[in-house]
Amino acid sequence: MKKIYFLLLAILFINISFAQKSIPNITLQNLENTPVKIASFTENKLIILSFWATWCIPCINELNAINEVYENWQEETNVQLIAVSIDDNRTISRVRPLINSNEWEYEILFDKNQDLKRALQITNIPYTFIVKNGVIVFQHAGYIPGNEDILFEKIKEFSSN
Repeated sequence: MKKIYFLLLAILFINISFAQKSIPNITLQNLENTPVKIASFTENKLIILSFWATWCIPCINELNAINEVYENWQEETNVQLIAVSIDDNRTISRVRPLINSNEWEYEILFDKNQDLKRALQITNIPYTFIVKNGVIVFQHAGYIPGNEDILFEKIKEFSSN
């Protein structure tokens, strides 16, 4: 049983090579409806891009699990998490109440037209990237409890490089 669990975990965390793919310079909106270029967040930084939606329970579970340790992650690695909501006009009104009720301190951006999601060829959520200096260095899809620990190990690895 343990071998199966680790095999599944390994499959979820296969680092599909992006051949050093850079983050596209797509403009999204923040919570204040101000347009921001996603590339401006990734310059000379280590960031986590987490794609999620209010209707995605695994997404919320992942962001809640990270929220419990996020302050420590920032202190140790100076990483920043940007939670990119793919909610559309029907569900976008649920974003702010969800953020407030979970007390997320993440930078929240909206990809309402799913331009960034399409540019990065994301087919399902949750989907998480680690980006260093504008270049994707790691990615994984899905969430099961404990994935945040593996994600943090990767963050530490890339923060020391």
